[in-house]
Amino acid sequence: MRVFLDTNVLVSAFAARGLCADLLELVLLEHELVLGGKVVRELDKALRAKLKLPAARSAEIVGYVSGEAVQIVPDAAPSDAAVDPDDALVLGEAAAARAEVFVTGDAALAKLGVVENVRVVTPRQFWEMLQSARP
Repeated sequence: MRVFLDTNVLVSAFAARGLCADLLELVLLEHELVLGGKVVRELDKALRAKLKLPAARSAEIVGYVSGEAVQIVPDAAPSDAAVDPDDALVLGEAAAARAEVFVTGDAALAKLGVVENVRVVTPRQFWEMLQSARP
């Protein structure tokens, strides 16, 4: 499955051991991680500003995540979804990457359900979806 992880999910994955860290690990092991250039830039900024990581450590994490992605969409047209412009751009990146699932911690985005053939879910919903698909 092609999975697009929103910035907030990626930051949470590196901030603490928990659901988002487990999801990232599972996506890297069993699925295809796809990202957008905006998410990669936001990740670097958030790691330094919110987690107070040194620039070198942030660059290391961004390099790791980028290297594990099967595709990074450098530019994409914003989605037509009725959301703020930054979120529209990220949703557009997910659609351009042909993601099947967009995982976000943003409850307002998760309420959209489906945008441009991309299913939008919370980390918990995605975890439950993956667990129910296991034999």
